[in-house]
Formats: sequence, C-alpha cells, structure tokens
Amino acid sequence: MIRERALKVTLVVVGLLFTAGIYPATSIVWNRDRASYGDAMMLSLYVTLGILLLIAVRNPSAHRSLIAFAAWSSFAHAIVMTVMAFRDPSEHELLLGVAVLVVIGATLIALAPTKVSVTAS
Repeated sequence: MIRERALKVTLVVVGLLFTAGIYPATSIVWNRDRASYGDAMMLSLYVTLGILLLIAVRNPSAHRSLIAFAAWSSFAHAIVMTVMAFRDPSEHELLLGVAVLVVIGATLIALAPTKVSVTAS
C-alpha cells in the first residue's frame, strides 16, 4: 500500500513537472525563437508524457508500459545530456538535469507496479 501511494505521488510530481514544459515550449514558438525550435519539439513530447503520467495515477498497474517508457526514456535522455555536457565545457549546467532525470528514472523503476500473473481456473 505504501509503495503504491509513493508511486502515485511520484507519477503526479513527474507528470506535473513534465507538463510544466508547456510554458517554455509555447514561449519558444510564440516568440519565433528559431534557434530553440528543437527544444520546443522535445518539450512537446515531455508535455504529452506528463499528461499521460497524470492519467496513469488512477490505475498504475494498467499503465506499466507507460511508466517503464517514462523511466527508460529518462535514462536515455540523461545519457545524451551527459555526453553533451562533457563534450562542450559550456554545457556543464546540463549535469543537474542529468541528475534529475536519473532520479526520475530510478524512482519510477523502483516503484513500478509488479506484473500481475493471471492464473487459469
């Protein structure tokens, strides 16, 4: 019960965090900041994922694949950001984002609902 409650709280926090990306994404497009269009496109994916995570709060077991995708995509994004941070010294501030994404991924994996086995009667 405590694990399920922790997962639901995590889904809400991560879902809201990702959904908050709507503000910078909209600002980039609204202000026609062409240099950041790639960031806006990526943020739109995170906003979508955030909304889906918020929907998953009601029944996390039914959304195991979505939770796993959120976790593993966070790890993948963290790896890319790590490479970028070490290749370009001016990008070292990305390491904070790397830490956040690793914590999100690890927390989602650790709290992910267990697979329910269906037994035939």
